[in-house]
Amino acid sequence: MEFVVKRVYEQPDPDDGYRALVDRLWPRGMRKDKAAIDEWAKDLAPSAELRSWYHQDLDARREEFAARYREELSASEAVEDFLRRTGGQERVTLLYAARDTQHNHALVLRDVLQEAAAKG
Repeated sequence: MEFVVKRVYEQPDPDDGYRALVDRLWPRGMRKDKAAIDEWAKDLAPSAELRSWYHQDLDARREEFAARYREELSASEAVEDFLRRTGGQERVTLLYAARDTQHNHALVLRDVLQEAAAKG
């Protein structure tokens, strides 16, 4: 299974495979039909508290955010549940709304999902 990351505002592509929105809040200005998602996986998004803490100083807290987010994910069954639901998919596209394409929670989530899938 391949996991890719894409902004939800980008045009859907048939090669996206299974499309999962991984934000806790619905993206501004995005109509549900235009998003073309298969699932809104809110449970995979960072908690409101973590997201709020991170947004107070994005640059200084980037590494600690990733570590705390990984902790949140490991403390829940969300990753295992998601992998079970998407098990038959060749490609899963993780959709996010953040403007920063180089530093966002979806990239951390992609790595966590790849590691969990590799463990089997």
